[in-house]
Amino acid sequence: MNKFKSFTGGPLDTNAFFLESEGGNLLFDAPQGADARFAGEKVDWLLLTHGHFDHVADAAKIQRRHGCRIAYHPDTGPMVTDAGFFRRHGFEIEIEPFHADRLLEETGGCEVGGTKMGILHVPGHCPGSICFFFPEAGVLIGGDVLFRGGVGRWDLPGGDGELLFDGIRKKVFTLDDGVTVLPGHGPATTVGFEKANNPYVRP
Repeated sequence: MNKFKSFTGGPLDTNAFFLESEGGNLLFDAPQGADARFAGEKVDWLLLTHGHFDHVADAAKIQRRHGCRIAYHPDTGPMVTDAGFFRRHGFEIEIEPFHADRLLEETGGCEVGGTKMGILHVPGHCPGSICFFFPEAGVLIGGDVLFRGGVGRWDLPGGDGELLFDGIRKKVFTLDDGVTVLPGHGPATTVGFEKANNPYVRP
C-alpha cells in the first residue's frame, strides 16, 4: 500500500493514486488538480475506474502533458468522448473529451505498463465501473464502488443499486479480508472491515 501515492482534488474531494513502476508509471483517475500535482512525475498510463466527471476532469490535460496512454472499460467511452454528455444529463459541466488507447475488460490477470493486475467489472454506480486489484500488494483501487462504511451512489444516469450491491458481494467480498481498498472518495478501508460493518452490503 505504501507504494501508492495519493492525491485528493476537485470539488467532490476525489482521490487519485499514482504507482511508480519500472515498466511504466500508472496514474489511477484524474480529478481536478491532478495534472498540476503530478506534473513533476512521469505518467505513462492513465487508468480510469469510471467516467464520471469528477474522476476524469484533468484526463485530457494529463495526456497532453505526458503523452501518456489512457485505458478504461468500453462502457466508459460515451461519457468521456463526448464533451456534452454530462450537460445532456442535467449537469452544468463539460469535460474536454479524450479517447482510449486501450479498452479494459474484466480479467483475472493482465499487464499494463509492466505491472500485473486483475480487473473487476462492478457496474451499478455507473456503466463501465472497474476496480484494479494488485494481489501481491494486497490492494484494490476501487473507484466509487465501495467506501469506508458506504458504497457509490446509484441514482445517477445508468446507476443500479442492486447491480452494485451484487457486484460488491460476489467480486469484492470474495477477496481476502486483509486486502486494502483505496476508494474514489474518503479514507482507505479493508475488505474484512466492510464485510463486517458496511450497512449496505452485508454478505
